[in-house]
Amino acid sequence: MLSRRALLSVAAASAALPVTAQARRIGRLVIIGGAEDRLHDKVILRRFLELSGGPSARIRLISAASGTPEWAWDTYGKAFADLGVADFAPIPIDDRDAANSAAVTDRILEADGLFISGGDQRRLMDLIWETEAFKALHIAFHLRGCCMGGTSAGAAVMSRHMLAQGEATRLPEKEVADLDIGLGFVARAIIDQHFSERGRLGRLLSAMAQWPTMLGVGIDENTALVIERGTAVEVVGQGAVTVVDGRAMRTNADLVDTRGRLEMLGLRVHLLPAGQRYSANPLVQRAQSMPAELREAIDLLVAPGPIRG
Repeated sequence: MLSRRALLSVAAASAALPVTAQARRIGRLVIIGGAEDRLHDKVILRRFLELSGGPSARIRLISAASGTPEWAWDTYGKAFADLGVADFAPIPIDDRDAANSAAVTDRILEADGLFISGGDQRRLMDLIWETEAFKALHIAFHLRGCCMGGTSAGAAVMSRHMLAQGEATRLPEKEVADLDIGLGFVARAIIDQHFSERGRLGRLLSAMAQWPTMLGVGIDENTALVIERGTAVEVVGQGAVTVVDGRAMRTNADLVDTRGRLEMLGLRVHLLPAGQRYSANPLVQRAQSMPAELREAIDLLVAPGPIRG
């Protein structure tokens, strides 16, 4: 295994590589809408573990988004132990000094699977933004092929345009959603979680009115959107993933005041239920008679974002 210093050198050199050379090493994402089963069948955690390399994988947990990180350590430690994982360890990040420490970056860079628990996504990003830990996460994902999982707040941070907060309005309203900068592993979508259970369609549409070039992705509880970069997306669990494409919409967002009701015409909505897989391969898409609008959405979801650091 490469040392931390060697990996950081690889990251610096990678900027000169063509995209095709980097793409072969890009990892997978398991983005969970929250409240995933950790006690019974653990379908989503099993899939995350499989993509990380199985029970022999080195699984690391970041719970810095939580106000009670020790509870997350205990809960996920037991869940992964039930799945046969022997090498599980939390990565404590109590402050920005810790986020810049070798102890934290070394644990990130040794991981085969890295799981980000729930809490407050703003808290997590405040702790790690522009730190060595932030850089190490990108090295682990893009260059080492580490599988990245995240639930609830850990799902929201996966996108570059991170939905930070906002009430679940019944209808979309201008600027009801606050956006911030996330990890950026999903470059062309805004992710919302607890989606159907908390009635967050209006909130997601409000965010899309601010950033109409982005897809909106709403993930139900105990449901995961698995993104295999450049290859396919898969929905695992019990619910569904709602994908809203507003790139061709017409809206009055520039004409109404803050909290004004939004008109959004020409939206495309795709409902992807659990148990389905959607390939980015054009031959497979044609064989499955996949609608052109869905093909475009899948292509945007599997497109690799840039290495940040």
